[in-house]
Amino acid sequence: MKTIDELLSEGVAGKRVFVRADLNVPLDGTAITDDGRIRAVVPTVKALADAGARVIVASHLGRPKGAPDPAFSLAPAAARLGELLGTDVAFAEDTVGSSAEAVVSGLADGQVAVIENLRFNAGETSKDDAERAAFADKLAGLADVYVGDGFGAVHRKHASVFDLPKRLPHYAGYLIATEVGVLKKLTDDVRRPYVVALGGAKVSDKLAVIDQLLGKADRLLIGGGMAYTFLKAKGHEVGISLLQEDQVPAVQEYIERAEKNGVELVLPVDVLVAGEFPDLKTKAPANPTTVAADAIPADQEGLDIGPETRKLYASKLADAATVFWNGPMGVFEHPDYAEGTKAVAQALVDAPGFTVVGGGDSAAAVRTLGFDENAFGHISTGGGASLEYLEGKTLPGLAALED
Repeated sequence: MKTIDELLSEGVAGKRVFVRADLNVPLDGTAITDDGRIRAVVPTVKALADAGARVIVASHLGRPKGAPDPAFSLAPAAARLGELLGTDVAFAEDTVGSSAEAVVSGLADGQVAVIENLRFNAGETSKDDAERAAFADKLAGLADVYVGDGFGAVHRKHASVFDLPKRLPHYAGYLIATEVGVLKKLTDDVRRPYVVALGGAKVSDKLAVIDQLLGKADRLLIGGGMAYTFLKAKGHEVGISLLQEDQVPAVQEYIERAEKNGVELVLPVDVLVAGEFPDLKTKAPANPTTVAADAIPADQEGLDIGPETRKLYASKLADAATVFWNGPMGVFEHPDYAEGTKAVAQALVDAPGFTVVGGGDSAAAVRTLGFDENAFGHISTGGGASLEYLEGKTLPGLAALED
């Protein structure tokens, strides 16, 4: 795919450049609680603006129902982008309507605008090709050039991700180029030992990537809510822990395949349990107890990996030349259940090799728990996109940039 450096070498002064970013940041009302994704697109936007382009930044935020919803407005993200750029950023109150047209036509060379949430238009996410195409046509009318830099959305066949690049000269921004380069290190040219730590709530979300990793990774460390389906598959009582009973047969098959393929599949040896889920708003003390992973009481719920598992997982990461981590080890949002996730993050910091935090809740945990982002090899902005790439899927947004 062509990159932004090629575009800059061709000259962009006076050109309207549409940057498909990922400004899908978490909000508490109108306050941004994690601006990592906004910071990630700054290098691309700044390079274009400094070169004299008229930059139009577009993104989705949340899951509005194809119509305007103030709760999902990009206005806070636009304001934060302006702060990070150190310049005023214009904001259009619609996507392809009169406000967007006026804001874009009012841009001078080197200026930046953000248009409103793309998902306020039903055509953005429509499964109907004609409806998506019609919206992409209108977006194309705003710009002369397309730069894809919203890695967190490249696995979506959406109008601004898949259809729009086909209508304009298109290039990959710095973030996408970096993300793809990192993923190639996890798939094409892997240094070993290659260790993958997977957590999160649902094992069903990770089965496809586990399927691929059983032929590529040297070790798989399993934590989070998904671990209890693995423990159940081993015949253990899991109490009232998160369990996907229908996935137990598939997990049993993967356990057998791991042994057959010589992949070390590591499960928790102890867990923190409580009789109820913790209050994440008040963060009131939960008073968990630690039990062996094969001795969870029938009326208790596993909510984090225990101290012995933390030591075990750290030891399994200590010699890793390549690490990919996706998904927290427990309910890290509550201090009583954050130690497992913190231990894995610290083990990545201490590991001698190339370490990748796979976006989503893992990236949020790293920031929430106070880690220096520069201590990791790479923190991805797209958990879902990273997983689908590792599964071997064709990602629509990347395919469109490669055409």
